[in-house]
Amino acid sequence: MIRHWWQAGVPSAGLFAGAAAWLVSTQLNYALVTWICANGMSWIVPATAAVLTAMSLAGGFLSWRAWGVADLSSAEDSTNAQPRRLLAGIGMLSAVLFALVIALQGSAALVLHGCER
Repeated sequence: MIRHWWQAGVPSAGLFAGAAAWLVSTQLNYALVTWICANGMSWIVPATAAVLTAMSLAGGFLSWRAWGVADLSSAEDSTNAQPRRLLAGIGMLSAVLFALVIALQGSAALVLHGCER
């Protein structure tokens, strides 16, 4: 099943994976502040941001695969090709947007450690 996803893609994967990665990133950034201040491990936020950025981009890759697999030649006969390509395009663009937001939030932790009061 997963092999089929990597070959054929999932049109909405970028939208859902990007949003889920951003949600986890934001929650972890807020939840880990006191622990990071107590232990002095400020590298955790950029590290998790890198992992979650990759997760968002992996969802965008699945949307890109679905974009390429959608057959435009049969669009006259069927209504399945156009909504699939539209959703795949939205998934690709939103995955890049969420990845950029996660990367910027993670890079802010390189300057601000969270212990400033």
